[in-house]
Amino acid sequence: MFAHVVAEIDTTPARAILRIQAQYGPYRVFITELIDAHTRKYRYYVLHGNNVEVGFDNSPDPRALRLKYGRIRETHVGEPIPRLHLVNKTHLELTEEISFTAFIDWLQQHLPIGDASK
Repeated sequence: MFAHVVAEIDTTPARAILRIQAQYGPYRVFITELIDAHTRKYRYYVLHGNNVEVGFDNSPDPRALRLKYGRIRETHVGEPIPRLHLVNKTHLELTEEISFTAFIDWLQQHLPIGDASK
């Protein structure tokens, strides 16, 4: 499915970070997951050239906070907001949390490339 995969794992007793860069047909895929005792943060992005085709993310984001709550209150600052970025990050949709496996399923459904190993 992926070609030219570069993976990096960085761990400490307090947290683990996984970073993956890979080629998926004409797309470049960037995956980051940070896991600690309290949270799981992720970024799954697919680029075509320099444009973001799709990005799933749950980091704190003012635009996503406004979309979810209408107005950012102090209690929401820093809150992780699962979302989907499309059209070079000009379109934003709120989502449920997504796993790496669900991201791969989404990718195969929405950006099919056939057999990427050929």
